[in-house]
Amino acid sequence: MTAASTLQPALDDLGRHLAALTFCVVDLETTGSAADDSITEIGAVRVCGGDVTGEFQTLVNPRVGIPPLISVLTGITNAMVAGAPPLAEALPSFLEFARGCVLVAHNARFDVGFLKRACAAHGYAWANPDVIDTVALARGVLMRDEVPNVKLATLARHFRASVEPNHRALSDARATVDVLHGLLERVGNLRVDTLEDLTEFLRGVSPQRRAKRSWASDLPEAPGVYRFYADLPDAEGVLRRQVLYVGKSVNLRARVRSYFTAAEKRPRMEEMVRVASGVEATVCRTPLEAEVLELRLIAAHRPRYNRRSKFPERQVWLKLTKEAYPRLSIVARVADDAADYFGPLGGRAVAEHVLLAVYDAYPIRQCTARLSATRPSSSCALGDMGRCVSPCDHQVTTDQYAAVADGVRAALAVDVRPVVDASRERLGVLVGQQRFEEAVEVRDRLRTLLRSSVRHQRVRALASCPQIVAAYASEAGWEIHVIRHGRLAASALAQRGEVPQAVARIAVDAAEAVRPAALAAAPPAHVSSGPRRGRPWYGVFIHVSTARVSVGE
Repeated sequence: MTAASTLQPALDDLGRHLAALTFCVVDLETTGSAADDSITEIGAVRVCGGDVTGEFQTLVNPRVGIPPLISVLTGITNAMVAGAPPLAEALPSFLEFARGCVLVAHNARFDVGFLKRACAAHGYAWANPDVIDTVALARGVLMRDEVPNVKLATLARHFRASVEPNHRALSDARATVDVLHGLLERVGNLRVDTLEDLTEFLRGVSPQRRAKRSWASDLPEAPGVYRFYADLPDAEGVLRRQVLYVGKSVNLRARVRSYFTAAEKRPRMEEMVRVASGVEATVCRTPLEAEVLELRLIAAHRPRYNRRSKFPERQVWLKLTKEAYPRLSIVARVADDAADYFGPLGGRAVAEHVLLAVYDAYPIRQCTARLSATRPSSSCALGDMGRCVSPCDHQVTTDQYAAVADGVRAALAVDVRPVVDASRERLGVLVGQQRFEEAVEVRDRLRTLLRSSVRHQRVRALASCPQIVAAYASEAGWEIHVIRHGRLAASALAQRGEVPQAVARIAVDAAEAVRPAALAAAPPAHVSSGPRRGRPWYGVFIHVSTARVSVGE
């Protein structure tokens, strides 16, 4: 873990202690349980620190008849509510009584549902308070051998409530207060001291997982990369630190804390947190630096719980070989051999689609044999079919074949329209012959080629720039990035009050030296190939040269 921070913990980190909260325990009596039934009585008790600070009770005229069965159950008759205020008058009084409180109810879904619908029907805003359901809390705390069920009457007897529930709103609310105090006393033994702890407990967060939340307490509220690790034995039985998961965030503390709450629902992440021995973080100057560092660390450690960006070596390239009769080849990396490369491509299947699309347009050779410019050899079936100009038997000169290779080079690097036209022509022929399955394959290959060409052009354009210094205005200040041949070479943050041009000069001086050939051979983790989602990436470009620093929109 990182070294302890000298900053005082925030109140959000400490949580809202249960003893300092004001609870409003509410109970409703209604004409039924359906959504279109009406409220007949509201009872509520406000309690703080174990002491009752207020009570609220009112009958409500439902403006409809109360069913006889409900009258027998609750004791509330039509005559009793005839002179009572309607819900439109009673509701605002209750809302004011419960303002700023944590709402508590036994089977809260029932009571809160009626209150929400009442607010919507009469034009009152629902404050969306925190809600505690004593039914759910009892199910999580009490064992089956303690209570046969979680009915309010059963729990009131179990906790020896001072008031016996009798299906009247205020009496039931008073009984629920005693039940609430009994349940909170039980969860207190499980180190549930704050409302946040209680919420996580109700959502099924294990105590072991919740206890690891302290790992985030020393992390800063800054962008960066975090790594969950575990000390596990290797093949020789020696304990070694293994990185389990790598992630990024604009707020390290908040993001890491979320792994120990009910907000994290991914089963593999729950397993990862259970296995992990700790977490460490690296603070970055900007979110973009964090994104790039995350990808580099994933490529370096290959954490078992990461899924995306884990295998950069799966990226491949199309290579137009440098020989007397060039051919296209799928390669895993770019070598410094003066050959032409097209990519990166998202895998071998993508590369094969691009290959087939090119072969439909250009009769370049597809064989892998090394051909001699002076000694002919026998041709293959593709030459006999007219799919290859057959350089093997010297039916074409090296200059004539070079013209075909130049066409392939131009189609991949400059203008893809010849391949598109050839694919469209072939599509027309296949459709005319009703060979629709083959037509679909040609169409898919063309789509793959077009997507790959767009990506290639973007990466190539970025990689061809010796240096780009870009600045983005964020809430923290100016985020400055130095990009050399497509690789993030340096980053800096010019805070409010600082001159961004001066910070940019310092970043340029301290930036990593990047050779042009290094980008082509590097995995995509080292390449910034497009904007980040969610916001415009470049607000201002700062072009840095040896002579001056200029700022332009």
